[in-house]
Amino acid sequence: MPQGSSQRSPSQPHRVAVIVDEGTNPFEVGVATELFGLPRPELGLPGPLYEVLVCTPAREVRMNHGFFSLTGAHGLDAVDTADTLVVPGRPDNVVPRGAAVLDAIRRTHARGARVMSLCTGSFALAEAGLLEGRRATTHWMWADRFRALHPRVRLEPDVLFVDDGDILTASGSAAALDLGLHVVRRDHGAEIANAVSRRLVFAAHRDGGQRQFVERPLPDVLDESLAPLLAWAQERLGEPLTVAELSARAAVSPATLHRRFRTQLGTTPLAWLTGERVALACRLIERGEERLDVVAARCGLGTGANLRVRLRKETGLSPSAYRRRFGPAAGEAVMS
Repeated sequence: MPQGSSQRSPSQPHRVAVIVDEGTNPFEVGVATELFGLPRPELGLPGPLYEVLVCTPAREVRMNHGFFSLTGAHGLDAVDTADTLVVPGRPDNVVPRGAAVLDAIRRTHARGARVMSLCTGSFALAEAGLLEGRRATTHWMWADRFRALHPRVRLEPDVLFVDDGDILTASGSAAALDLGLHVVRRDHGAEIANAVSRRLVFAAHRDGGQRQFVERPLPDVLDESLAPLLAWAQERLGEPLTVAELSARAAVSPATLHRRFRTQLGTTPLAWLTGERVALACRLIERGEERLDVVAARCGLGTGANLRVRLRKETGLSPSAYRRRFGPAAGEAVMS
């Protein structure tokens, strides 16, 4: 448990601090407050999922391009009680952050709290020394600059976000939503994350990485959308679908289907299909199905043994551990 949470009652929600520095992008601040700060009465829970504190190094901070100034926020000392610290990005990522901001980031991480950066906020984490030898991502437009400034960071420029345990980084402004929903899923399970994503009218999980958004020459013939095929497959996850069947449904060769998946989703047909089946298994477990063979059959993973392997690979948890954390009994424990 993060040390910041030990200073409060166990009944209080997970506290998220958002550092807003000079020149911060307002969109990413909005993403953090929208994801973690709004009440969710539609979930029927006894209290909020999170508590959000917006923190600034000065009484008044000008946002990116001076569109407006932010006042009335908490000071940086508020990060000392946070369970998670969010560092949004800013376009002038070569200009060093202030010493007070870097110190707040370092001491938050040093006491064991979780640290997240959004878009080019990863520059601040690297500048604070948190990313030495660790996996991280940033916006593809600034990847070369990031490598030049921080060569010892294991940069992964093709993904939407990187979860490296206690440090998480999102590649772009919209990818902040992907990372935020991933964190909600990690903290509260797939069912609640899906409910939050529906409220946002945003996909709970976007397949692929930011490669699909990098500028590239247009091909002579544009690939057709995979959306109809994906929708068809999602309705038949319990069936023994194969890549050959997906190819036949799309009326293309397996090689062409692989190319379209790589281009449009940044993954393979088999990896996508497996991910969808594990996501369905998670929802079934959260809704109370305890028979692993039934879950495995309904989501197309075949056997309980295969379900155990796939679930642990995707979530880091065994089926029993996942049930204890996110199943109906866990919800009753929260309500009691």
